[in-house]
Amino acid sequence: MDSDSEIIYNENSDVQKSCTEASEKQGVLYEMKRKHDERSAEKKRRSRLAKRIALPIVCALLFVFVLNMLILPLTGSCQRVERVIGYTGDNQYLTAFGKGTLLSAHRAGGDLAPEETKAAFELCMATANVDIVEFDLHLTKDGHLVLMHDHEVDRTSDGPIVFGKKGVKVQDKTLDELRQLNFGYNFQDPVTGEYVYRKEGANLDKVRILTLEEILNYLEAERSDGSLNYIIEIKDKGSVGKRAMDKLYAALTDENHYILDRTIVGTFNGDISKYIDDTYKQFGVKRSAGILEVLNFYFAFLWGVRQSPDKLEYDVLQIPMGLDGFYDFSTKAFIDYAHSHGIAVQYWTINDPEDMAKLQQNGADAIMTDNPELAYSVLRG
Repeated sequence: MDSDSEIIYNENSDVQKSCTEASEKQGVLYEMKRKHDERSAEKKRRSRLAKRIALPIVCALLFVFVLNMLILPLTGSCQRVERVIGYTGDNQYLTAFGKGTLLSAHRAGGDLAPEETKAAFELCMATANVDIVEFDLHLTKDGHLVLMHDHEVDRTSDGPIVFGKKGVKVQDKTLDELRQLNFGYNFQDPVTGEYVYRKEGANLDKVRILTLEEILNYLEAERSDGSLNYIIEIKDKGSVGKRAMDKLYAALTDENHYILDRTIVGTFNGDISKYIDDTYKQFGVKRSAGILEVLNFYFAFLWGVRQSPDKLEYDVLQIPMGLDGFYDFSTKAFIDYAHSHGIAVQYWTINDPEDMAKLQQNGADAIMTDNPELAYSVLRG
């Protein structure tokens, strides 16, 4: 073969090779496109299937939401159980059919005197004729239970001035440090509007922070007949709240003022509720329902579900009249439902005389108010 023929042969070979490679490449591209199309088709199929499945589920969930949040609450005044006209059980806090609606001084009557101070408690004992006193507890840095609603001292005291900063928490200060504060500093006289405890020469002895021991000694001496009941709320959570509960139990069972059988313990902290159930229920501690327990009970009412009283860990519902003006917890129907389960119903914070009268008429077991003098005139008038 001469050189020209060899060149032509090589050129033909190269052309054939290029054609072969192009054909193979085209085949690969075709196969890739086919697989891509198949995947796209599968995705579209799955998407259509998911939409077909999801739409009914979304519609069902939306219906359930509307039913529970809008429709059923509108029927809250409809009876789910027969009218309850008496009670023969052992829940002493269900008083509507015996003693009637009891009067509880919320934070010892914070409208009339600085809340949870000796000044407020003295007013309760002197003029308001309260059946129950309600107050809150925090544990100090050095382990004392003190009366205080807020976690921080700013709202009710001159704490930012004394400590030189805002946001100081009760649990971060010792009792002696907290004793420096004037807990009447931000209280305005209900008649004159004056800040009476800011005036020069004001007697601050009765607006210093109180320990649990101090207030129990005072109240039990004032009501030595054992007629005074207590609603005591633990504000701390976690390990601090558990230590607070341990100290509270010791105080409730103290031989100098045994008040365990006249006290409902409350808390907004689910871990503390569980701790009470696990540790102290066997010793007779009774508590109010927590937030989730209240909501579960309310929706069981709306659905007309009969619950087993033995499975309800609490004895009392301590609740507002409603939420956002829509969920109405104050109806006769709801109170009857609670009473049919042996659960007492106590309401906070009721400062309007019309609301007081309504709750009494509907069978509330107690109302907690910042103005016990007004409540007394309505409930006992």
